[in-house]
Amino acid sequence: MVPNIVIFEWQNIPLDEQGEIANDATIAPDWTIEILSPEQQSTRVINNILFCLKHQTQLGWLIDPQERLILVFKPKQELEVFEGEQILPILDSLKGYQLSVN
Repeated sequence: MVPNIVIFEWQNIPLDEQGEIANDATIAPDWTIEILSPEQQSTRVINNILFCLKHQTQLGWLIDPQERLILVFKPKQELEVFEGEQILPILDSLKGYQLSVN
C-alpha cells in the first residue's frame, strides 16, 4: 500500500544501513493523507487509512476535492468531517501550524 502522502515525525524517519533516509518505508507513517480521485472508490481508500491506524499511524486524512471536505481519522475515535475554514487536526509535533480545508 502506498498512500498519496505520508508524514513521519523526525525520530521515526526510516533510515538505511548507511544512516541515510531509506527509499522504502516498511513501517506505518505517523500521518497518512489520501486524496480521492474521481475514479477511486472511497471505501478502498478508507480501508487503507484504517489499516495504517491499526499499525501505529496517529492521524489519517481523506481529502475529497469534489466535495471540498476532509475526513479525519484518529485511532479509536469517531470519524470527523471538516469543511471550509474549520481548523484541521495535525500531529502534536506540528502544533503552531494551522490548516483548513480552504
